[in-house]
Order: sequence, then C-alpha cells, then structure tokens
Amino acid sequence: MENKITDKQRELVEKFGVIEEQMGIAPAPARVNALLTIADTPELTFDEIREALQLSKSATSNAINYLLTLDRIGYKTKPGDRKRYFYSKLNQWKASFRKSISGLDGYTNMIREIRENRTNDTVEFNEQLEELANFMDYFMTESIAIIDRWEQR
Repeated sequence: MENKITDKQRELVEKFGVIEEQMGIAPAPARVNALLTIADTPELTFDEIREALQLSKSATSNAINYLLTLDRIGYKTKPGDRKRYFYSKLNQWKASFRKSISGLDGYTNMIREIRENRTNDTVEFNEQLEELANFMDYFMTESIAIIDRWEQR
C-alpha cells in the first residue's frame, strides 16, 4: 500500500471497527469501513485494503461485497485502469438514516398485524405490542423531523 496508515490510524481503525461490530457488522467489513473512513487517501484499491488490514483475499472480497450491498461504500474506476477504487459513503449519512428509519415502518406494521390477530385474553401483552407500535410511529416521525431540522440549519 503506497499510503501506509500510521499507528494511530491503525488504532482508530480497530476502535471504530469494534464500535461497528457492536452495531451488528461483522469484524472484517467493520474494519474495511473504518479504514475507508480513516485513511488519508479517500479511495483505496482492493489490494491496498487487503494489505492495510492484513486480510485474506476472500475475507477482503466478502467484506467489500457486504459493504457494497449495505450501500456503506462505493467504488470508482479510472480510464485505462482495471482496478476499482473503493470509498466511504459517509457523505450520504442523512439519506442512510432516512432509509433506516423508514425501514422501521414494515416492522411497525407487522407488530400491529400481530396484535390484531392475537387473542384478547392476553391484555397486558397486547397493550405492550400496541405501545411498541405507537412508540415506533413516534420515533420515525420525530427522527425524520430531526433530520429535516438539521438540513434547514
């Protein structure tokens, strides 16, 4: 890798990777995403990522493909160069948050459908389901409003 990462950057990659693991991302994709966020070079090739993180080709490929599927990273090509240059899509965080929040709508609808098809004999549990669905509606509405306010500032 032409642009070696410093010891401090390596430490940050590890710390950020651990945080992403705690958020449900597997270790290798978490480290790749962290590297693309922390590296001084905004775009890295497959080999640069593999070398910096000391991952196997398979682990690197799987991690990159997973992050592409999640839309956390993207890639570019350059004329006359067959390599792909991967980059963080950190600049798209608002759209990503909106998409994640909107995705909760299906979950909320499912909770309501479950509630509608349960026995009325379990009053307390049914009330908990309804409270959850109501909170999810509130959470989605308020979260989108927060992003809207942020954009207007």
